[in-house]
Amino acid sequence: MLDAALQTYIAEGYELLQEMEDILLRLEQEDDRADRLNALFRAAHTIKGSAGLFGLNAIVSFTHGVESVLDRMRDGVLLPDADTVALLLACRDHIAILIGSVAAGEADQDDVVAARGVELTTALGALLGKPASPAPMATHLTESITETGNVECVPSDQASSDCWHISLRFGRDVLRDGMDPLSFLRFLGTLGRIVGIDTVDDALPDFASLDPETCYLGFEVSYLSDADKKTIEDVFEFVRADSRIRILPPHSRIEDYIALIDELPEEDYRLGEILVKCGTLTEHELEKALEIQQSMRTRAIERPLGEIVVNSGMAAQPVLDAAVAKQAKTREGGLRESHSVRVDADKLDQLINLVGELVIAGAGIAMHAQVLGDGSLNETSSALTRLVEEVRDSALSLRMVQIGATFNRFQRVVRDVAREHGKLIELLITGAETELDKTVVEKISDPLLHLVRNAIDHGIETPERRQSMGKSAAGVLRLNAYHDAGSIVIEVSDDGAGIDKDRVRRKALERGLLQEGRTLDEQELLNMVFEPGFSTADQVTDLSGRGVGMDVVRRNITALRGSVDIQSTPGTGTTVCIRLPLTLAIIDGFRVAVDMASYVVPLEMVLECVELTNQDQHEDDGRNYLNLRGELLPYIRLRDLFALESKSPRRENVVVVQHGGGKAGLVVDDLLGELQTVIKPLGGVFRNLTCVSGFTVLGNGEVALILDIPGLVQSVLNRESSGKHRRLEWA
Repeated sequence: MLDAALQTYIAEGYELLQEMEDILLRLEQEDDRADRLNALFRAAHTIKGSAGLFGLNAIVSFTHGVESVLDRMRDGVLLPDADTVALLLACRDHIAILIGSVAAGEADQDDVVAARGVELTTALGALLGKPASPAPMATHLTESITETGNVECVPSDQASSDCWHISLRFGRDVLRDGMDPLSFLRFLGTLGRIVGIDTVDDALPDFASLDPETCYLGFEVSYLSDADKKTIEDVFEFVRADSRIRILPPHSRIEDYIALIDELPEEDYRLGEILVKCGTLTEHELEKALEIQQSMRTRAIERPLGEIVVNSGMAAQPVLDAAVAKQAKTREGGLRESHSVRVDADKLDQLINLVGELVIAGAGIAMHAQVLGDGSLNETSSALTRLVEEVRDSALSLRMVQIGATFNRFQRVVRDVAREHGKLIELLITGAETELDKTVVEKISDPLLHLVRNAIDHGIETPERRQSMGKSAAGVLRLNAYHDAGSIVIEVSDDGAGIDKDRVRRKALERGLLQEGRTLDEQELLNMVFEPGFSTADQVTDLSGRGVGMDVVRRNITALRGSVDIQSTPGTGTTVCIRLPLTLAIIDGFRVAVDMASYVVPLEMVLECVELTNQDQHEDDGRNYLNLRGELLPYIRLRDLFALESKSPRRENVVVVQHGGGKAGLVVDDLLGELQTVIKPLGGVFRNLTCVSGFTVLGNGEVALILDIPGLVQSVLNRESSGKHRRLEWA
């Protein structure tokens, strides 16, 4: 049970760290920061408090310094300037490393991590040591008891409102029981610092009546500590039964209590349980309050529990109000279940695989029903097919996530790299709500990182260079995503220097990637940057210049059945356009046949199907065209492409497909209709096959190849450019 709770803490810790990073990256640009600073403080406080429950002292100790700085920022003593935000981001990264060590089961920190923690803690301490404003002169001094028991004088204004207030009235028999009241105060000094203390001696009798073995003393203590209320209460464990002890939280703790109440799950807790769970009451205090309430009832006096704990000084009124509001909200909504539930990613993948097998089985049933010609069976099969489609869509929707979370991670990358290289860069994100498969999101992150870093290093100029060109000092890097024809399009663009095409040509010739005298059009020339080992950088940096990266980008995107193109204008900027399928698991397909083989075309790319007639066919300069209602449409014969030796039938059909704004025709023998297609990956032997993206198993057990439309067309273009095939052009 504890392991499960610890895993929950680790998962929630990473979520809170991501929240902290998002807030910090936006903090400098905002004028009204109060809400974000409060949220930032709550996130750090929750990480620290939860770590304390598991005895993760390294996290508690380090996060305390971060929390102190954030508290100063909330009070307006420190401003979130660039250096402070950079330090807090570094601290956030260190906390992530500490949590990662816990997740890995590492009990001790290695020397590098420990040294980094000391370095950051020192920097936080230096930040806290900055004078915010001249301190006022002390008006009087109070006595504070130190850890050693000595009495030192400290300015009373150090006893700030952010201290605990402890009201102590020791029992008369404390001394007789062998207890020293001052020893409890000394022990408090080991958990924090007593910054103010007043001795209450109003119970002292006249000297003649004084009993030297009786304790008449009480204390009002201002106490600065990060300990929780129960820890402070436990200091007085041995005298609690006979003494009156009231512990009031500092103002900052009251805000934390209210925040913790808001974060409690929507369960039907009693009022006392809410106050205990948020830490404003201890179990002992709750028992005491209930005893008081019961005692009053025996005297026919009815008092709400909340009134008792506030009047007795156990809790503050704002905390009670928040607890009452939480209780009312929960009961008003009934015992509502949480709107979300954590599901292991492996279980989700297993569900998708099972749905895929269900799709194949359903297709087999539909095929057999059609062969048997039983009307009732066909009707049942159709109903089953509809249900399978709904199950498929619901299962796939579980894996759909917004790409905004991936985009937002680059806020930190852009900020850090721009500062490191002396550039001013503004990151603009649009289309963050666009959804795509979780697997695609995970695998596209690294290629996007390459493109973003490449744009910073190669694309956007230094502020001085930009101003000399009449541009603004700050460059703009844009990340955009949108849906188009059943695919997702991701654009990474900048307003930098653009790509020098002449330079690309020279570098390609130098590296032997281009033969002398060969002519390339603009798009082919730009695509040379994706060749292995290609780079236009004059010098190697920590970002680029080694010719490693852009070829990895294209290879990874191609592995996702996607495509990537570049558009660039010198002096204006560059845009890299990535087109990806929405999912890698199950798609709607359109089945066609050539000879005895079946092929599947992604349905979202199919515009229409027409019959191919001799009157519609045209050949111009070795290029095949189809007259489609007055429009010239280039077409590809799959029979020729796959080198099938059988003769073409008298009647052929053309499947008109669309990709990236262009259209082409696929000439096939038969049109077999729509089907749900479970995508199966090809084996390693076929990794270089560019015209096929995978295969699927049909209901009758046959295997049908899934055509990669972008790769297929590009393959034909490459053959024509090398003289192996006549050139095909887009409509």
